[in-house]
Amino acid sequence: MLIKLTGGTVYDPASGIDGKKQDIYIKDGRIVNQPGPDIQVDKEYDLAGKVVMSGAIDMHTHIGGGKGNIARTMLPEDHRQDPVHRTDVTRSGCGHAMPSTFVTGYRYAEMGYTAAFEPAVLPINARQAHMEMADIPILDKGGYAMLGSDDYLLRMLTAKKDQKAINDYVAWTLNAAKAIGIKVVNPGGISAFKFNQRKLDLDEKNSHYGVSPREILQVLATAVKELGVAHPLHVHGCNLGVPGNMNTTLDTIQGIGGLPMHLTHIQFHSYGTEGDFKFSSGAAQIAEAVNRNKNITIDVGQVLFGQTVTASGDNMRQHANHKHASPNKWVCMDIECDAGCGIVPFKYKDQNFVNALQWAIGLETFLLVDDPWRIFLTTDHPNGAPFTSYPHLIRLLMDKSFRNDMLATIHPEAQKMTTLASIDREYSLQEIAILTRAGAARLIGLHDRGGLSAGNWADITVYTDNADREKMFAKPDYVFKDGELVVKDGTVVHTKWGTTHIVRPDWDPLVEKDLQKYFDRFLTMKVGNFKISDDEFMDIGCGSLTAHPLKGEVA
Repeated sequence: MLIKLTGGTVYDPASGIDGKKQDIYIKDGRIVNQPGPDIQVDKEYDLAGKVVMSGAIDMHTHIGGGKGNIARTMLPEDHRQDPVHRTDVTRSGCGHAMPSTFVTGYRYAEMGYTAAFEPAVLPINARQAHMEMADIPILDKGGYAMLGSDDYLLRMLTAKKDQKAINDYVAWTLNAAKAIGIKVVNPGGISAFKFNQRKLDLDEKNSHYGVSPREILQVLATAVKELGVAHPLHVHGCNLGVPGNMNTTLDTIQGIGGLPMHLTHIQFHSYGTEGDFKFSSGAAQIAEAVNRNKNITIDVGQVLFGQTVTASGDNMRQHANHKHASPNKWVCMDIECDAGCGIVPFKYKDQNFVNALQWAIGLETFLLVDDPWRIFLTTDHPNGAPFTSYPHLIRLLMDKSFRNDMLATIHPEAQKMTTLASIDREYSLQEIAILTRAGAARLIGLHDRGGLSAGNWADITVYTDNADREKMFAKPDYVFKDGELVVKDGTVVHTKWGTTHIVRPDWDPLVEKDLQKYFDRFLTMKVGNFKISDDEFMDIGCGSLTAHPLKGEVA
């Protein structure tokens, strides 16, 4: 079947197309070149006056894994929000801060998203995470495997194992967990918390292993680069949420020595200690460092006001923040020898000084980083806000007048502590397409997504141009997933199942001999249960796998 999308205004940064009227042809799920005059078009959509982009990609959103289910269990009141009723097309579901799997897929698709990546797949829990993500309709998925506080790696560093041994372990983990990247959460800090350390600075030693966060970051960033994994080491740094942590973040940027590194939810790591409240914005300094260091990419983790729940592997920082829980209930837990987990419900308030300044810091960061290819639109769902708030965030970035109107309503002391009102920048449609599509695909290493050139999978979103960008991005006219129409006029009209994106770096099989002994002695799970084979992945209902080439390989 040949489908033609006629006369839309295309924003496709991956192909260098910025607001050009162009026809798009789809055949067998992929975008194809214009066929000859004798080829009949089976279905045509008139997109005159419409804006056309590739399907959006959320490169950091917590949509799979045990922490999400704990959050759902803790917040029964959240279940009553945003219900989806069963129809001929949709399954029933509910939830706002941490929606059910089906609602997650529907709401993302209804905003024009076609892929989402879980940033904290604990390898020992990877099977459950993939099964949960497989229950999310329409979207492609993928995950970053968490390392950096796992006992096995820390033992390797204590024993001064060489970089080749570290690389083999990282590659083995990526294959075993079916992941597309490596994530570090508070490097060494989750482990240190188990030994009653309540903080861990960048050059402070873990009391049990004698290893610092800086050492962990350096060996893992080196491993990711040497293995050829496209996505740089994905780093949730030390001292999240702590006033003055911008200095830790700046030290982390300098200390990585030019290696590629992605700093996630940077807003939570950009705080100074100035002013009467001893809490201030470090966004300008962080943005300057990012602008200067081309090896660094960031996503923001924007705070937006309202009820949500914070869910993180960083049990050290979640334990420190539990006194702010709203409603007043929380969970912190250890997970075998791998990591931990903390769930703290939270309500961000525009009349709370700290929350208001967090909101401003995120926006300052978006507007002060020069290169849109190295910054990404996230709320760290659900930690800063639910992902359903993205259209509102896009309007804040594209409309200075609206942004300043919002600024005028927040806590008056926070208004005094931000330079937001003086920043004139407004994002363009092309820049939004970079933040949410082309840039994300490039960063993760998706060679056939995030653009509209021939050969790419036909993940396409069509909007009606509207000066109110929130309305525009909240309700696309059409969304195509792999060439199939799944959303019309902001409503799901068809469901299908996406693929799971992974990488397969090589590793020395001998690494499993030592791992076998380690698992037998220290873990309740055996190596054979830890690893997820391709056959099992499909047998347990997780769908198809798409392996992307490593750097230097041919797609």
